[in-house]
Amino acid sequence: MTTPGGTGGLRVTADKDSGVAVLTLDRPARLNAIDLTTAAELAAAWREFRFDDSVRAVVVTGAGARAFCTGLDRDADVPQPNSPYMIDDPLISIGPKANDLWKPVVAAVNGMACGGAFYLIGEAEFVVADESATFFDPHTTYGMVSAYESIYLAQRMPPGEVARMALMGNAERISARRAYEVGLVSEVTAPGEAVEAAVRSAAVIASYPVEAVQGTVRACWAAKEAARAHAFAQAPHLIALGNLPSERQAGLFTARRSAFRTR
Repeated sequence: MTTPGGTGGLRVTADKDSGVAVLTLDRPARLNAIDLTTAAELAAAWREFRFDDSVRAVVVTGAGARAFCTGLDRDADVPQPNSPYMIDDPLISIGPKANDLWKPVVAAVNGMACGGAFYLIGEAEFVVADESATFFDPHTTYGMVSAYESIYLAQRMPPGEVARMALMGNAERISARRAYEVGLVSEVTAPGEAVEAAVRSAAVIASYPVEAVQGTVRACWAAKEAARAHAFAQAPHLIALGNLPSERQAGLFTARRSAFRTR
């Protein structure tokens, strides 16, 4: 693979022979949490792929074995409007569909995937996870509403499983095997083999006629796009009304418990 671009928190590689690009969140020391620079890089990468005909499928993953992505970096400073009907969400445009990219995307999950990771997972065509992967949503633990994350998950998992993950917060994680059983994950691999398996699938897809592949991606997304748009319209004021003030969130984060159950 060669490296055509990518600085800061994102590494981008592409294999022109197979037509597969790999986007890697490259902040392992921060568990691949997304800061504002990385968020901008993700949006720019997806937009660039729209014009690069040599890239016909994309794999998105995280560097290191500990985490795929742990959402928004806690150190990111994001001022908010003083209104219950408006929020500025720096992760809302980090996914491929949010940037009008209709090339197939496969997520390769290693380690933890939580919170804002679901903005990426939710806009991938399918997910491959190694058996060490775990999935959870810590929002409620820290006094925050799980809105966009729950909406994305509700398009992949049974409603009861989404509600349980969102409401249990940090107290519970679901294993890769359980994620496979409820439909969040399409394949479970041995540890360290998720990216290889995802690239293998992406290469098969990239070998097919582009028009048929991209039309199918668009059709699959159309089946759920209206429901997502209606749900997203409710998210800003639910978050604005339900989130605790930032100083109270910080207190909960500092006092967080490390014990959790994996199922």
